[in-house]
Amino acid sequence: MFQNLSERLTHIFNGLQRRGALTENDVNEAMREVRVSLLEADVALPVVKSFIARVKEKAVGEKVISSVTPGQLVMKIVHNELKTVLGSETTGLNFSVQPPAVFMMVGLQGAGKTTTTAKLAKFLKEKHRKKIFMASLDIYRPAAMDQLQVLGASIDVDTFPIDAHLSPIQIAEKAYHEAKIGGYDAVFLDTAGRLHVDEVLMDELKSVSRAVPVTETLLVVDSMTGQDAVRIAESFQEALDLTGVILTRLDGDARGGAALSMREVTGQPIKFSGVGEKLDQLEVFHPERVAGRILDQGDVISLVEKAAETVDKEAADRLNKRIEKGSFDLNDMATQLTQMMKMGGMGALLKMLPGAQQLKNKVSETGFDDKMTKRQVAIIRSMTPKERQHAKLMNASRRRRVAEGSGTTVQDVNRLLKQYEGMSKMMKKMGKLNKKGMLGKGLGNLFG
Repeated sequence: MFQNLSERLTHIFNGLQRRGALTENDVNEAMREVRVSLLEADVALPVVKSFIARVKEKAVGEKVISSVTPGQLVMKIVHNELKTVLGSETTGLNFSVQPPAVFMMVGLQGAGKTTTTAKLAKFLKEKHRKKIFMASLDIYRPAAMDQLQVLGASIDVDTFPIDAHLSPIQIAEKAYHEAKIGGYDAVFLDTAGRLHVDEVLMDELKSVSRAVPVTETLLVVDSMTGQDAVRIAESFQEALDLTGVILTRLDGDARGGAALSMREVTGQPIKFSGVGEKLDQLEVFHPERVAGRILDQGDVISLVEKAAETVDKEAADRLNKRIEKGSFDLNDMATQLTQMMKMGGMGALLKMLPGAQQLKNKVSETGFDDKMTKRQVAIIRSMTPKERQHAKLMNASRRRRVAEGSGTTVQDVNRLLKQYEGMSKMMKKMGKLNKKGMLGKGLGNLFG
């Protein structure tokens, strides 16, 4: 997400910080580079113009130029303006209505409405304990109704039964009535899409809005479509009372211009972002955290939240006790590698750390990636229980056997064992620190 833009902006601000005191010309030159970077990232031209104007107004002045670290101060101004462009505050879904709240999902065909509807239902059910009901209004594409039913069954969320004789308006009315008498907190209406914005589509959506009390109209947009995403959002905003935007495939968009343009163009907040195909790969959109990621400042808060959601506390406690004793075997290493994969893999974790771009380059130089992580886990699982506990037993013949059993090479096994040695030494040092009370409190706060 935002990879190209992040790299360009990081390069620009590194140059500013190396100069020390800045002149007005320095700021103007940097803003010209920022302008080009934003345009190349597919950010809408009006958004770029207003963004640059606001930054220059705040950055060019005696307070900045006479600052001890003016480069950092300019970077802070850009960060704050990015946050403003993205929406300033995190905005959730509106449940302050008489249940059930009605969420109408709109957007073009192929944007990911049906999958996003299921993702939201799963998110609200698991994170907020809401009772959700889903209904597909797409009578033109029968596969859409089947898809929503299959997804509903996979996440244990009720869906409106398929009836080929009903119109979209009738489905909406019946689904709302059923959700009301069934004691549901919310009903999601997955509407039909088109390949392009047209009058027929908009008239149908307006009719649905009149038939049932829609609480929110959420526009689902594929961020990979760049400037088209902005034009689509403008069209929907002119015809409907949008209340929010959900960006899909944000994990695959190296430019990210759609996200930076959407809030300013529609005037509506980006509420969620899809960051993968799996149904749990939906994130609440936090403008401040995203601004931090764009400027390579990391997103440690999201990292800790992800750890809290996925880390097995009992396993973490057991590992802490083993570290205190100076014990760390290959079973422990496999647990750590598996845990990292659960949190999204090396790539996902790196994006959340400050200096992610530099870290990513260093990691790529070593050839370490998520595929290697899976191979390493396979190597460890191909060992006997005794070998996992005592790595010193791994002689040449054992290494060959493990390589054959895991479908890897002896070199891969050697590399893993060398990495294990390094981790083992580090864990022993951590154990000594923990005994002195220097580490325990920090680990306790992270996993507690």
